[in-house]
Amino acid sequence: MNNENTNYKKAGFGRTRAASVPSEILANQGRVPPQAVDLEEVVLGAMMLEKNAVNSVIDLLSPDVFYKEAHQLIFTAIKDLFGKSEPIDILTVTNQLKSSGNLEVVGGPYYISQLTNRVVSSANIEYHARIILQKYIQRQLIVISTEIIKDAYEDTTDIFDLLDKAENKLFQISENNLKRSHDQMPDLVSMAIADIENARNDSASLRGVPSGYTELDRITQGWQKSDLIILAARPSMGKTAFALNLARNAAVDFNKPIAFFSLEMSSVQLVTRLISTETSLTADKLRTGNLEEYEWQQLNTMVSPLVNAKIFIDDTAQLSIFDLRAKCRRLKQQHDIQMIFIDYLQLMTAKGDKNGTREQEISNISRSLKSLAKELNVPVLALSQLSRSVESRPGSKKPILSDLRESGAIEQDADMVIFIYRPEYYGLTEEDGESTKGKSIISIAKHRNGKLADVTLKFVGQYARFEDIVEFNNEPSGNFAPNNNFNPNNNFSPSSNFTPNSNFAPNNGFDQFQTRVVQSKINDDFAGA
Repeated sequence: MNNENTNYKKAGFGRTRAASVPSEILANQGRVPPQAVDLEEVVLGAMMLEKNAVNSVIDLLSPDVFYKEAHQLIFTAIKDLFGKSEPIDILTVTNQLKSSGNLEVVGGPYYISQLTNRVVSSANIEYHARIILQKYIQRQLIVISTEIIKDAYEDTTDIFDLLDKAENKLFQISENNLKRSHDQMPDLVSMAIADIENARNDSASLRGVPSGYTELDRITQGWQKSDLIILAARPSMGKTAFALNLARNAAVDFNKPIAFFSLEMSSVQLVTRLISTETSLTADKLRTGNLEEYEWQQLNTMVSPLVNAKIFIDDTAQLSIFDLRAKCRRLKQQHDIQMIFIDYLQLMTAKGDKNGTREQEISNISRSLKSLAKELNVPVLALSQLSRSVESRPGSKKPILSDLRESGAIEQDADMVIFIYRPEYYGLTEEDGESTKGKSIISIAKHRNGKLADVTLKFVGQYARFEDIVEFNNEPSGNFAPNNNFNPNNNFSPSSNFTPNSNFAPNNGFDQFQTRVVQSKINDDFAGA
C-alpha cells in the first residue's frame, strides 16, 4: 500500500487512501479505475476458510494489489499469520486486526464474517487472484502514465531523464508482478532426457556456441545457453581482441548471429580490428591506408568472410541495463542472435538508488545480465576489469577470483569466470623453462557446470589475434607475403581494381556488413584517434 500511495503522491495527488486516489486521478475523465472488488472479497473469504487456498495465492499477491484499503489490511493480517505459521480463520484474522488496531477500520468482525459468506468454492482462487493482479497492474500503469504526462509538460524536464524514468518504472512493474510459475518434476525429467538423447543423436560435437579454439571447446562444450560468462583481465591483456575473436569465430566459421555491445570503442574501430585479424594486415597500415599493391589485393580478397558475417554491433556510450535488455530482445526477435558480448561491464549504468554505492550498482548490473541470459536463453559474455592488486602482488601475476573489480556479486552471478594472463606482459621471458613469447593463458577460474583448467593460446599482437598453439606452430601468422600468390608486380593497385567504383565500393558487400552495425557513431574524434 505504501509503495502505491507514494506513487500517487509523486503524481501530485495529496490524498493517500488507496481506494480513493485512483478515482481522483481519473475524475476529470469520468472513469472508474480498474478494479475487481467482488473477486477481492471472494479471495479473502476463501483464504480464511481453506488452508490450501492460502498456499495457492500467498506468494502471488501482496497488500498493494487490493483496491480497497480494508482488503489491504485484511490481507496483511493473513500474511502475518502465515509468516508465524499460525492458523488462519475468521477468529485469528479478527484478533490479528484487533492487536494491530485496524479492526474497526476494516468494518469490524461483521464485515470479516461476511467475506466468508461470499465463497462457494476455492477451486478457482488462483485464477481470481491473477485477475486482481492484472487490475492492480493496470492501475499502476495509469499512475505512471499520469506522472509522465505531468513531467512532460514541464519545460525544465530533461527528456532523456524522463524517458529513462519511464522505462525503469515499466521494467519494475514486469519484474515485481509478472512472476513465473514453477515446473513439475515429470515435465523437467522428460525435458532433460530429451536433451540427453538429442546430444547423442546430434552429429555436432558441441552443444553450445563454439569458441573456435579446440581445447577451450573441449572443456566447455561451447558457450552454453543461459550462462553468464565473465572475461576479465588487466588493461592491455587483450580482452577486447579475444572477445572479437570469439565473436568472429562464431559468426564466420559457424554462422551464428552475434550481438556485440561496445561501450569503449566505436563500431568502426571494432570492424577495423576484425579486418586486421582476418587479413593479417596490421592496424597501423589499415589506419593510414599505406598498403603495398599486393596488400590491397590481400585486403580485398580476405575481407569477404566478414562481409556476410551476422555480427550486429552497437556502440552506444553509457548503455543502461534497461536499454541493453530492450535492444537484445529486439535483436533476438529480428535476427535470432545466439550470443551476446558486452565490452565492458564496468562502463554500464544501472538506474536505482542514487545514494547507493558503486558496488551495489555493479551488483545490480551483474544480476541483470544473468537474468537477461536466462530470459533470452543465450550465453552472455561480459568483459570486466581486474583490480590493481594483481600488479602489486608479489610472485605470480596470474589473476584469481578475488581480483575481480568493485563487486563480489560478479563472481557469484557468473556461471563461468575466465581470465587472460600473458607472462610476457610482465617482462617474464621464460616460465617453467619455456619461452613466453606470444604465450597467452586462458584460465577458467570458475565453471559452474564443468572443470577448471588453463588453455594456452598464441597471441599475435600485431594482428590482435589469438590462435591455437598447434595452428600457430603449423602455419605462418601471415598467409600473405610479397613472394606469395600476391605479387607486387601483378598490376593490382588501389588506383586500378581497388577504387570507389570497384567491387569493394561502399555501396557493395562491405556496406552490407556496415549496415549490421547498430547505432554506429562515426565522428571526427575517430578520425583523429
